[in-house]
Amino acid sequence: QVQLVESGGGLVQPGGSLRLSCTASGSISNISGMYWYRQAPGKQRELLAGITSGGDTNVADSVKGRFTISRDNAKNTVYLQMNSLKSEDTAVYYCNANMRSNNVWKNYWGQGTQVTVSS
Repeated sequence: QVQLVESGGGLVQPGGSLRLSCTASGSISNISGMYWYRQAPGKQRELLAGITSGGDTNVADSVKGRFTISRDNAKNTVYLQMNSLKSEDTAVYYCNANMRSNNVWKNYWGQGTQVTVSS
């Protein structure tokens, strides 16, 4: 069974940092783009950052300069380094990836990890 599992969320004070991880597992032969999204209560899901298999990145203007996306292809893992966190960063953070399994490309979502920024 192919799946994405996020970790690293939690409670952090304003100005603090967190690093989220998302690891793909299962019978995977290839992973192309990997992405991080978030969804705050009452708001639409927001695309934060994406990274290609070659390491090219794109980060949303709303978090540029504070969030960094990276990946370790050997570990099938994507990371989101979040610095200078603000209360408005409180949300459920989701990993998303395009992966090939059994010669079929599909888009997958993780289950989400809660990030709460509060003093």
